[in-house]
Amino acid sequence: MITNCLPLAFLIGDESPMELFKHGGPVMWPILLLSFIALTVVVERMLFIVRENSHREAEVVEKMLESVEKREIDTAVEMGKKSKDAVARIMVYSLTNREYSLSNAFIRASGQELTRYQQGMSVLDTAITAAPLLGLLGTVTGMMRTFGALGTGDIAGAAGQITGGVAEALIATCCGLFIAVCCLLPYNYLNARAEQAKQEISDASHALEILIAKSEVHNSR
Repeated sequence: MITNCLPLAFLIGDESPMELFKHGGPVMWPILLLSFIALTVVVERMLFIVRENSHREAEVVEKMLESVEKREIDTAVEMGKKSKDAVARIMVYSLTNREYSLSNAFIRASGQELTRYQQGMSVLDTAITAAPLLGLLGTVTGMMRTFGALGTGDIAGAAGQITGGVAEALIATCCGLFIAVCCLLPYNYLNARAEQAKQEISDASHALEILIAKSEVHNSR
């Protein structure tokens, strides 16, 4: 009888993670796969953000804008080519194609850079949505197992199946919610970082257009 009631022992912390996984039912396998995928994306995206932050050189962008204001376009381009900063790369592409269309060149280059920030976000969004649903599926299958055991009429003999069904429901729900919460935090941070990058790029775009226009006015005089 004690052995049959083991599935509920997780409530007092007596079970190992492997035992919890086993008692979580078949739905734990897709939950496990989803957690691995989400973890891989989170680690890759965090490394990407760390790398981009280390490459950020706001002073180079300011010096490029100063060179543009002085009508030293070639100097600004050479300065940007030596930098790994994303905004500097966008400005280099825009300035080298300014004779054709400065705005379109900037839009194209900025779109390519911002796409790098959005990679993997759809996977995290899916994990946040799917994990609780998989947990809910585990709840349904667990309760079906519990009511199936109750339908036998021999409650004492089916105590193990009843507690096992309840455990399956609770474990699957807990794991699904845990994964969703763990994905939600980095997802929001990555979204905020992407918006910050978008704002930095937009600010550089406006400054560049103003300085180019000012330069053209001076040249026409």
